[in-house]
Amino acid sequence: MEKSFASGLVWFRRDLRTEDNAALYHALKACRQVHCVFVFDREILDPLLAQGRQADRRVEFIRESLVELDASLRALSGDPDGGLIVRHAWAVDELPALARRLGVQGVFANHDYEPQAIARDAKVRGALADAGIAFHTSKDHVIFEREEVLTQAGRPYGVFTPYKNAWLKKLNAFYLKPYPVARHAASLVFRPEGLRDAVPPLSALGFEVTNLSALKIPTGVTGGQALFKDFVDRIDRYGDTRDFPAVKGPSYLSVHLRFGTVSIRQLAAVAWQHQQAGSHGAAVWLSELVWRDFYVQILSNFPHVVAGAFKPEYDAIQWERGPEAQALFAAWCEGRTGYPLVDAAMAQINQTGYMHNRLRMVVASFLVKDLGIDWRWGEAYFATHLNDFDLSANNGGWQWASSSGCDAQPYFRIFNPTSQSEKFDAEGKFIRRYLPQLADLPHAALHAPWNAKPMDLLAAGVTLGTTYPRPVVDHAAARERTLARYAVVKKSA
Repeated sequence: MEKSFASGLVWFRRDLRTEDNAALYHALKACRQVHCVFVFDREILDPLLAQGRQADRRVEFIRESLVELDASLRALSGDPDGGLIVRHAWAVDELPALARRLGVQGVFANHDYEPQAIARDAKVRGALADAGIAFHTSKDHVIFEREEVLTQAGRPYGVFTPYKNAWLKKLNAFYLKPYPVARHAASLVFRPEGLRDAVPPLSALGFEVTNLSALKIPTGVTGGQALFKDFVDRIDRYGDTRDFPAVKGPSYLSVHLRFGTVSIRQLAAVAWQHQQAGSHGAAVWLSELVWRDFYVQILSNFPHVVAGAFKPEYDAIQWERGPEAQALFAAWCEGRTGYPLVDAAMAQINQTGYMHNRLRMVVASFLVKDLGIDWRWGEAYFATHLNDFDLSANNGGWQWASSSGCDAQPYFRIFNPTSQSEKFDAEGKFIRRYLPQLADLPHAALHAPWNAKPMDLLAAGVTLGTTYPRPVVDHAAARERTLARYAVVKKSA
């Protein structure tokens, strides 16, 4: 078949793999020669450096994954001078300039649904158009996007369960079929002189090595596939194990989904197959993948959620402000609330960049409904610290916890951090791991140290207010304040 373009450029972003990559496939099919590029975008990186985030696991994860992507492209091309062009620049300027330098007729990329990325792509599209270069983008990050799953009235869904039912009804083998990239790899060509530099070290970008390696967080496609293989062996038990932070229940694939070092089609296909074979655990996990699509389409169809509540009436809530609120927020951020499960969860995110999903709900509820602090403060903190930060999921999760989002928990549902601890970390294994100062307390005293017997505290070497803080708030009293705070939306709840 005659190809449309003499040459093209694939722009990798959050799709750091060659296998089953929509943009790479379409470029190889359409172009006689294909170049590949990744841009360390200074629009994203410079603000991190300005905030003092020189040690950022996400940047290191990307960098390590690019080394593997480069090797994969060279192997596919069969040319040692093939591989990935890597630039450190402002993408809005660099992409059009590179496309002109290479003399390509088309640039290919996969969709990115975040507002900042959409604005960037619009500028790139305009600059490319001025140069007579086409810009083709493809769906790759989700199974269904934008307006592919609509209500019978033709509107986007705002409630998860009917969306999930419609999603599952629409799903078939066609949507899960992988793109056969390797079949067309002969179009990959060598990198021109001056563009053959290796993937730069972190120091060249202004960043530092983190504890990513010490945490044994696997990077790249090989890391993602190893995690997925391990999870498939446990997937049938997922429904029973996923809520317990001290148990190996989750897939731990969220950071790989975020940066596209695994294909969502591969994951969904395996989960779907296991569900059809009767696996309850696989059905529960597939539902989590549907939640991911759901929040992406919410971001696409209701972009006001980036700055405000999905339900605008919830923007009328009066959150705590001033020095006391700032002090309470600092205690939450630093794991000094006096509630062990909350503090252990915050220690986990601060030390590792990961937080168990059950604990994300617990700490979010505590910040919003125990401390009365605006959910956007917590959303921003997670955005800075999570390895797997994804705007749509992070925003959706925080709005769910604050009852301001689509299909959110009712405003009067308020997690009790003590009972959550007793239920999901009964033996205190998770708490003891992240709060070693409480390790010697008996199980019964560990979840609410302020109620512990003086002799138990003494024997464990715990002094409330010194070695471990007293609770910064009384949960029962906070609950009453929250119910009053949410009275402004009671009629619409």
